[in-house]
Amino acid sequence: MGKRRGGRELLRGLSKKQKKHLREFGEEHPFHDNICLVANGVLLLHWCFPFQSDNSDKSSAESDSETEVEQVSVYHKLLATLKTSPESESEEEEEDENESEAEESETEMDSEGSQETREADGGGEDRNDVTEQEEATDTAEQTLSQEQADGIDTSCDPSHGVIEEFTDVKHESEFSLETNFMEEESGDCNADKRDGNPFKQHMDKELEEKDIEKMSTLPKTSSRSQWPRLGQVTFSSTLEKPKPLKADKEVDVKQLYLHKPLESTWPKVNKQFLSSVNKPSDAFFTPLQRELFCIMNTYRDLFYPERSALTNGEEIRHAYCLHALNHVLKANSQVLSNNARKRNQKPGTDNDDHRDQGLTRPKVLMIVPFRECALRIVHIFISLLEVNDKRKIDVSNKKRFKGEFGSDPEEKPPNLKRPEDYEAVFAGNIDDHFRIGVAILQKSMRLYAPFYSSDIIIASPLGMRTVIGAEGEKKRDFDFLSSIEILIIDQADIYLMQNWEHVLHLMKHINLLPLDSHGVDFSRVRMLNLNNWCKYYRQTLLFSALQDPQVNSVFNKHCFNYMGQVAIRNIPLSGSISHVVVQLPHVFRRLEAESLTSVIDTRFQFFIDKVLPEYRDAIMSHTLIYVPSYFDYVRLRNYFKKEELNFTHICEYTKKAGVCRARRFFLKGEKQFLLFTERFHFYKRYTIKGIRNLIFYELPTYSHFYSEICNMMKATDNGVDATWTCTVLYSKYDAQKLAAVVGIERAAQMLQSKKNVHLFVTGES
Repeated sequence: MGKRRGGRELLRGLSKKQKKHLREFGEEHPFHDNICLVANGVLLLHWCFPFQSDNSDKSSAESDSETEVEQVSVYHKLLATLKTSPESESEEEEEDENESEAEESETEMDSEGSQETREADGGGEDRNDVTEQEEATDTAEQTLSQEQADGIDTSCDPSHGVIEEFTDVKHESEFSLETNFMEEESGDCNADKRDGNPFKQHMDKELEEKDIEKMSTLPKTSSRSQWPRLGQVTFSSTLEKPKPLKADKEVDVKQLYLHKPLESTWPKVNKQFLSSVNKPSDAFFTPLQRELFCIMNTYRDLFYPERSALTNGEEIRHAYCLHALNHVLKANSQVLSNNARKRNQKPGTDNDDHRDQGLTRPKVLMIVPFRECALRIVHIFISLLEVNDKRKIDVSNKKRFKGEFGSDPEEKPPNLKRPEDYEAVFAGNIDDHFRIGVAILQKSMRLYAPFYSSDIIIASPLGMRTVIGAEGEKKRDFDFLSSIEILIIDQADIYLMQNWEHVLHLMKHINLLPLDSHGVDFSRVRMLNLNNWCKYYRQTLLFSALQDPQVNSVFNKHCFNYMGQVAIRNIPLSGSISHVVVQLPHVFRRLEAESLTSVIDTRFQFFIDKVLPEYRDAIMSHTLIYVPSYFDYVRLRNYFKKEELNFTHICEYTKKAGVCRARRFFLKGEKQFLLFTERFHFYKRYTIKGIRNLIFYELPTYSHFYSEICNMMKATDNGVDATWTCTVLYSKYDAQKLAAVVGIERAAQMLQSKKNVHLFVTGES
């Protein structure tokens, strides 16, 4: 985990157990998340990395005596029944000792199977129930009520809960759009007036009431086309009959209408991704960047679900940074140029041609999961603005930014080995609670600008959630989102592992009419903003590593761009099951659900009636049950306790000592079942040894997790291949996940077949 206020302040603010975890792993795990019940009885999930007050370490959300009312049809009611009980001093000290013993041997456990027997018992399995859910405090609720209404953000402080964050107000007049003018020698504004400029064509388009009514009522029509690099491209629109989009084989930089400095800096910045085989006419973009940027530059919405942190992640980041910065520079140059015209205008003369602004200044909102992502984005911006080594741009508060968003390589122990994709996702500072305003004016950049003086806001979903607040709170603010013209959501799949509710909350509060004027000159405001039509002009760029119904829903239901939407819809030909190397029979069992809302209850009933009885026998020991949803995990754990089954469990809230005990008991066969959550696997990637029987309660969110979990069986030294089993539950509503695991052809056969059981065998010679 990276620094937030410097190494010393960080360690001073952490609890004893957090310090030990940080020294051992060099990263924070969301063991100390916050789950708080808001006043109206609705459960607010606040999942973040543990930069919270120590109060959360003094409470526990689970105990053996707790009774969780199983309102199985409403998951929020289920989780809301979790109780908290304070621990005594003696229990706290005992837990510290147990954790210390467990942590000393964790690295050895990961590398050597023989070390499993050395793990500390720690006082028995039941201690797990006491140590889970330490996040159930009111820290999140307090944080949400402390935000500043004037756009000067606040954040969680390690030692004092909530303090006012640093924002740069010293350079306010220097970066004000109202008091500055276009430099005569730049000539940038004249370049932006060229015919065919996509920025002017998009923003100057005047919609009519009938157009808005069509977009609100009529269904979209779509067309498909095949592109060389992107594959199957689907274009949908309401206002016009969509024509198949064609990819540009070659790109002339002049036809892209880049702002003047970007034409010269972009080739240098992007040089690292260009190969020597690129044609001279294609010396500015990779094939992927060229096709993506051609879509971005038309101001259509874009959904690209094949982003990979290992391969194309940085290519995509550079492309959307170029587009965002190009948009901001053009918008600001238009305002500065009109400032000069108004200055020279005769008194009393009114001119509607000067309408060039929104109701608030922020134009671009970039949602990224970790501080490291924000750090890389700002570095790209700086590189794009620096024409050469002699003409460095002035960046305010750069040192402070590096201190708070950078990371220390020494914080991560060298013996921590994880898969390559894990290392790529969790590189650098992985704090997920942040937000920062960036103001850009000609040859200068201002970091930590107050939101209402910013051009670009870079934030995490949690950072946005805490400043937006909840309904009924006195101190909340979302006016700065009223005039967002470009929304970029990168690595959307990671938010499924954090808290997707934060993303939905953001989408509900973007492009709303502000509650205050915030000093805006209404004579300069575009009519589209005054008519509250900004959402129909907003471009949304959504990048994800997978196609998921929740991600698709945001793109389909919250994107209203009059230019239309472009989605990449490639079909997976071979699934992740082909990467399973152990010889293993895979039994896929289909459950019949009447509707999407009933599939949760149907799956649970199917599992306890038809699947679990087959594994109750002692012969079927060493059974791991993989559960993607935490709510399903709680429900299963309650049922297993009620039935007094011999089981242990690991979730994202289980403490270190509890994880070690559970792994040890499962390996030695002292516990027959192990309940295992997907979110724990996402954040930790431990190898669970001793698996002989595997049950996927639901198909995994990430398809490669399927092969990873199955391949853990080869870590069992004393296992016999012929006795291994794998059972997977699925329904017709899992079509996308099923295709990603078994391939599109098999998935189609399984969904159309009348048979409810399908068998596949992997690892055969």
